[in-house]
Amino acid sequence: MTRPHNPRRFLLLAAPVLLASTLGLANSKAQASSTSASCPSLLNQTFPRLQDDEPRSLCEFQGKVVLVVNTASYCGFTQQYEGLETLYRNYKDQGLVVLGFPSNDFSQEPGSNQQIAEFCSNTFSVRFPMFAKTKVKGPGANPLFTELARLAEAPGWNFHKYLIGRDGKLVSSYSSAVSPDSRRLRHDLQAALRPKPL
Repeated sequence: MTRPHNPRRFLLLAAPVLLASTLGLANSKAQASSTSASCPSLLNQTFPRLQDDEPRSLCEFQGKVVLVVNTASYCGFTQQYEGLETLYRNYKDQGLVVLGFPSNDFSQEPGSNQQIAEFCSNTFSVRFPMFAKTKVKGPGANPLFTELARLAEAPGWNFHKYLIGRDGKLVSSYSSAVSPDSRRLRHDLQAALRPKPL
């Protein structure tokens, strides 16, 4: 003979599971909120990834030295992808991350996100994080580049570079003519990576 269904018994059995699930969700939200609250304002932004348009928060890179670059596939400076990838490979274990933001603001990045991703991967074996094509100057510039322009200057051309320290503050800005292997950029980068004395 089948026992009659007892909703009270079901609720008593399910309560611990529901409580654990709710607490887990609350903890993960609190953790995300805490990360966001401690994230420097310059990095407290989210952009779609180049490869799949999935949102990626720049807060993920807090505590690292960040080199932000606006890129293009058909520019006289496009070869700098190679130097940027070398910098990333050589210094990532010390805390460097290079962030690429493709832009057609200078009419040298006409392709789709997929075409840009394939070009970067196939031509220069780029492994550093790249974001979806965006505007980097003028009224329509994305919030990161708007703030960088306020702190320093807007990009004058493709492959302008901004160095951000571990504290999330701008260290310096470099024109397109300053290559990734320039003495000045490397000096500033190495100084930013160096642990601060206690």
